Amino acid sequence: MAIILTGGTVVTAVDCYRADVRIDGEKITAIGYKVQQPGDECIDARDCYLFPGGIDPHTHFDLPVGATITADDFASGTRAAAVGGTTTVLDFATQNRGESLARAVANWHAKATGNSYVDYGFHLAVSELSPGVLEEMACLPHTAGITSVKLYMAYKDVLQVDDGTLLRMLLLAKELGMLVCVHCENGDIIDVLVTEAKAQGRTAPKYHALTRPVAAEREATARAVCLAEVAGAPLYVVHVSSAAALDVIREARGKGLAIYAETCPQYLLLDESCYQTQDFSAAKYVMSPPLRPAANQAALWAGLCEGSLATTGSDHCSFNLVGQKELGRDDFSRIPNGGPGVENRFGLLYTYGVAAGKLTLNQFVAVTATNAAKLFGLFPQKGTLAVGSDADIVVWDPAVKTTISAGTQLQQVDYNLYEGMTQIGKARHVFLRGQHIVNDGRLTDDAPAGRYLMRRPYAAGGDSRVSV
Repeated sequence: MAIILTGGTVVTAVDCYRADVRIDGEKITAIGYKVQQPGDECIDARDCYLFPGGIDPHTHFDLPVGATITADDFASGTRAAAVGGTTTVLDFATQNRGESLARAVANWHAKATGNSYVDYGFHLAVSELSPGVLEEMACLPHTAGITSVKLYMAYKDVLQVDDGTLLRMLLLAKELGMLVCVHCENGDIIDVLVTEAKAQGRTAPKYHALTRPVAAEREATARAVCLAEVAGAPLYVVHVSSAAALDVIREARGKGLAIYAETCPQYLLLDESCYQTQDFSAAKYVMSPPLRPAANQAALWAGLCEGSLATTGSDHCSFNLVGQKELGRDDFSRIPNGGPGVENRFGLLYTYGVAAGKLTLNQFVAVTATNAAKLFGLFPQKGTLAVGSDADIVVWDPAVKTTISAGTQLQQVDYNLYEGMTQIGKARHVFLRGQHIVNDGRLTDDAPAGRYLMRRPYAAGGDSRVSV
């Protein structure tokens, strides 16, 4: 028996039209009128949008950080993602120093297998490039379905790589058809500024932001772009937080370089005033890059509209304020970096993008699903509504208004970055490969249905794959 979504408005990155959608098994088998057959189940989607399931290209579940581990594992994090309208996440299988890539990938499969409520894939976060690691890299696209890697230009003595390592990775990735993702902050600058601040007794959470200035992001972004240009390789810049870094990306794209970038809701909606508290609560907003002056927000929204910013990730990396963020109560540099957001990303982009007139419906779909699918080897299986695509569908009711609150979230953390903000619209129904996993805003089954995704190489489609 098939399922028919009737009377809704189908929205993709390029189209918007009224039609019924037929789901048979795991796939969309028809879009149009009179697609119902005897015995089909009909679900009324009148006055609702039918969106492709969201793709969050940037999450950190079950991630060890220093002396602690993220509050959300794959089970709690992907439950929250599903209810919020996200049906695919790309997490980071992180290599510990001295560890093989195979071991890192196996570690993340052990965390995710049987625990994910949405489909998932892995980027590989590389901390060092030994000869053995370079040999392993060549196998990843074919044996592991991993076609993207991440390197850090920050977190000195932990994850930070030098320019030579980054250049070698870009050259190798180009050869293998992989996309290199880079965290662009100058870790050497930050290390000096942190050391100076602590020596002067400046230990409050606000000094996290003051020791990670925009200039450190701008410089690292320019350096990463330069290295990508030298290598002739594509580059994906994660969590762009400032207009200055965006200007570097826009200039590079204007020269025809294959530079892509993501931003996050926290940089679109929150600003550095969050750090100006008299108590330790400012630690909730300790993330890297930090929140910036509010003047940057208009530029980031414009970047999404024009395509200089291709995607939005949540950078979900949750730590409880009590017992975890408190590890840095007397030293901001020991506060675990990151915040929750996978549950809210989709709704925030609709509310403060579409409903506020900053994004069209098509742009919304592009930056929450389609472009990530294209860049990371999942399109058209994911990221669009088309015959033959996976039936990952969000029935979005734009008439519902809710207030975001930690008290009602599924994210397993004791605060919400967007506490008290209004959300316009709600994921009334969510389908994952045809399975009705969310009904009337609630999970329908306690059994995780998510599957691991083997992704195609970036080189299969190149620049034309991004629909902006």
